[in-house]
Amino acid sequence: MIESRLLQILFILLENGSVTAPELAEKFEVSARTIYRDIDALSAAGVPVYAVRGKGGGIFIQENYVMDKTLFSDEEQKAILIALQNLNLTEGAATSSLVEKLSTLFQKERLDWLEIDFSDWTGLRNHFFDELQQAILSRKVIQINYLSSQGQLTERELEPLKLVFRDKAWYLYAFCRLRENGRLFKISRIRELNLLEETFKRTAPAKVFSEKPIPPEKVVELTLLFDAGAAYRVQEEFNDIVQNEDGSSVVVIKFADDESTMNYLFSFGDHLEILEPQTYRNKMAERIEKLLNKYRT
Repeated sequence: MIESRLLQILFILLENGSVTAPELAEKFEVSARTIYRDIDALSAAGVPVYAVRGKGGGIFIQENYVMDKTLFSDEEQKAILIALQNLNLTEGAATSSLVEKLSTLFQKERLDWLEIDFSDWTGLRNHFFDELQQAILSRKVIQINYLSSQGQLTERELEPLKLVFRDKAWYLYAFCRLRENGRLFKISRIRELNLLEETFKRTAPAKVFSEKPIPPEKVVELTLLFDAGAAYRVQEEFNDIVQNEDGSSVVVIKFADDESTMNYLFSFGDHLEILEPQTYRNKMAERIEKLLNKYRT
């Protein structure tokens, strides 16, 4: 942990030239005294860093200093560049120049092997995403108007902790002061967001989603028949597929026995027929009947 922090401090100094102890202390969630000890450790290792206290002071690195690349093995150099390249995917230009500098130093080509674009094709994800990121990083309380799954609009005061992407959707994990516990909020359901001046100290859990298996009594095994029109989705979303000569396919799969499964199956429209169990055939028939009734007037 200490070695990792020292390396990160060195990278920050290589990128910016100088930084203040309070800035580093806040970033690494340690005391300023610890940061000064880290600077002493870097100096003892031969890195020309020095601290100037008082107004206009800070932590500096000697101008034109070139880090000795022999400090790292070839594999370590690659690992550093890959880690920084991954960080660059989310931080953008904030780390781009640092990647360039280290690529030149290590005499290696940039590892542009991956590109992630968090925007969507529809443009539905709006400016709330950027505002939430700002609120999380600055640890500021937010107030939102949120549309529940039942269609009710509620006002919530939240301590935003983490943005989470799962199953084609973005969520905000936050401590909800109304419910007094951690909750997930689908970003697409936020209708209004206000950043408040109040700050909080609560920290995010290491992992939001639990990997606990679904209890057997809450699982249903489905036999699904897809026509050729759904072939692209079937190939993308399922593994064990039985392909028929007419282009249709059969999938046997286990899902959570709840409304989310019905919503998912309904998204295939007329390309899907539920073969088994009969209870789910009945559920689909009832849903189709309700939809038909809306258009029979």
